[in-house]
Amino acid sequence: MVVHVESLRAAVAQMCSGPDVGANLAQADDLMRQARQEEVALLVLPENFAIFGRKDLITCAEHPDEPGPILKFLAERSRHYDLWLVAGTLPYAVGCQGAPAGQRVYPGSGLWSPEGVCVARYDKCHLFDVEVADGVGSYRESEQFAPGDTPVVAKTPWGVLGLSICYDLRFPEYFRQLVERGAQMLTVPSAFTYNTGEAHWEVLLRARAIENQCFVLAANQGGDHGNHRLTWGHSCMIDPWGQVLACRTSPGPGLAIADLDFSAQRQLRARMPVLRHRRF
Repeated sequence: MVVHVESLRAAVAQMCSGPDVGANLAQADDLMRQARQEEVALLVLPENFAIFGRKDLITCAEHPDEPGPILKFLAERSRHYDLWLVAGTLPYAVGCQGAPAGQRVYPGSGLWSPEGVCVARYDKCHLFDVEVADGVGSYRESEQFAPGDTPVVAKTPWGVLGLSICYDLRFPEYFRQLVERGAQMLTVPSAFTYNTGEAHWEVLLRARAIENQCFVLAANQGGDHGNHRLTWGHSCMIDPWGQVLACRTSPGPGLAIADLDFSAQRQLRARMPVLRHRRF
């Protein structure tokens, strides 16, 4: 039985990850330590927090039944820091039924409890196959990743948390499915490009918060990753009214921290019951 708590101190972790798994995990560990020093209970890591910019993800894919260095790290550190942890994304073996199929992996975001248990996992449904006017130009996630097909929510001591990843943000129907499953918080671990982030990051996050009357916790990569890859950063948290509660405006690793008031969220949903007024 989950006992609901009215207030949550949460944080989103901004990183500038690279291809070195050990260095990325050390960066994540330092951010977890900082979060606990600030009495944070729920921390969200960004997309690709453990591996970023490598073409050999198939060799790094991990299987929940045979944990590798990333899954072992998440289990041990969530216990050590007594944290609820949304573990950005990491490459999972396709299907998680033995060896990976073909040359693709699942980009999965997991929710880890303070007991070191992965209580939910979501595989990214919408893959970023687009042209962007930046130094990279063409992005083809489908060459490395296989898409998921199921929205995922999970219960926490503060209510229901809905999982999403980066490019999902442009598909409002996905978030409405999370809310229909009871979501009160929406997590958006991301690696938004600098160009698309500058144009659309905040406005999309605020729209998803307002239309769904949810808290949005968006942890983004932020900085220069080499090979012409720049990410926007501006990791932030937004309340159900669309107000930005906290935002990291400088590039590089760091935290944005805020206290989430769930009683205020309930009052807003009661005063303006847009979720009940839907006709289509």
